[in-house]
Amino acid sequence: MIAMHSYLTVDMPGVGGRIKEKPEDFQVEEIPLYLPSGEGEHTYLEIEKKGITTLEAIRRLARFAAIPEREIGYAGMKDAGAVTRQTISLPRVAPERFLNLELPGVRAISARLHKNKLKLGHLAGNRFRIRVAGVATDAQEKAGAIMAVLRERGVPNYFGAQRYGAQGNYPMVGRALLLGDYKGAIDCIMGDPGAVKDERWQNAITSYHNGNLPESLALFPVYCRTERDLLVRLVRNPTDYEKALHAVNVRLRRLYLSAYQSALFDRVLDARLTGLDRVMEGDLAYKHLNGACFLVEDAGVEAPRAELFEISPTGPLFGCKMTMPQGAPLELERRLFGEEGITLERFAMSGGLRMEGERRPLRIELKDPVAEMEDAALVLEFSLPRGSYATSVLREIMK
Repeated sequence: MIAMHSYLTVDMPGVGGRIKEKPEDFQVEEIPLYLPSGEGEHTYLEIEKKGITTLEAIRRLARFAAIPEREIGYAGMKDAGAVTRQTISLPRVAPERFLNLELPGVRAISARLHKNKLKLGHLAGNRFRIRVAGVATDAQEKAGAIMAVLRERGVPNYFGAQRYGAQGNYPMVGRALLLGDYKGAIDCIMGDPGAVKDERWQNAITSYHNGNLPESLALFPVYCRTERDLLVRLVRNPTDYEKALHAVNVRLRRLYLSAYQSALFDRVLDARLTGLDRVMEGDLAYKHLNGACFLVEDAGVEAPRAELFEISPTGPLFGCKMTMPQGAPLELERRLFGEEGITLERFAMSGGLRMEGERRPLRIELKDPVAEMEDAALVLEFSLPRGSYATSVLREIMK
């Protein structure tokens, strides 16, 4: 299901190079949708994290503040292998408690009160500063030319590999959960020994797939928390896969389902890549000003708005309440349904796993792009709207 995607700028040579030689090479700063008011029961805590995921930062702050993880709000997930700044919300904890706070991988920047919990998606976008090492001397010119095309036509709004998990297995886990294949879901979570480098980890995965659960549990590294939690339950009851899955945090199970949605969206985008800046009859077009969608009845009438980047065609984040397009876009999405053996109704899951779905633009706007050489490395700066990924820009530039 997961394949290499094509490039919008396929005829333009990339700069190559390497990223993330150290976390400081990849810097992300959240652009807030609104600022905290200074009143209310939720502390909006701006943090800088390094080398850990957003969910792990939340775990550490929950332990520090002695509150349940589920009560902590955040606007978006941030890369683990980077230096990132984002805001999270914690209820019933005074801002003063976070003054000068430093936990492993987490540092407090500021804290102010606000009336409501921070919700997923409550951000305007992200600013990036990325250092690409090992590039040729003409990298600045190449990057600038590619960025000019992306600024005019838009950046392909791929989710890409960072949404699929370190082993690329998250979408397969999500599909299995959706189909009620609990053993299949756990098999996918345990992964493929060929997808990891650590020999002990490889042996742990092999032992699981060979049916030796106690040996697998003994071998799994301590940082493989999800796998170990599942195995603890399976050792006690080797056949109750559904019950074992309750050991997996609901947020992580939703992440698996979301990864499956993402992989399906990426396949639709692959099919429409060359025309991502043009709308078709039957499209549900996205208004970039306010995020609303409308049905395109006459593509010729709407074409000038697409050229001005006011609107863009959308693809599906499939869910039980998602509106389907019409015409040719509908046929494309129906074919995908048929290949996967799913229906929209399957996304109406219980236990906090219900996925209602939405439409997502096939392209996003590249703002304030800069490409400069600095100490023989290419430094890229740009901003993207919420829900989009810097890797979509990097893959076009680096090829």
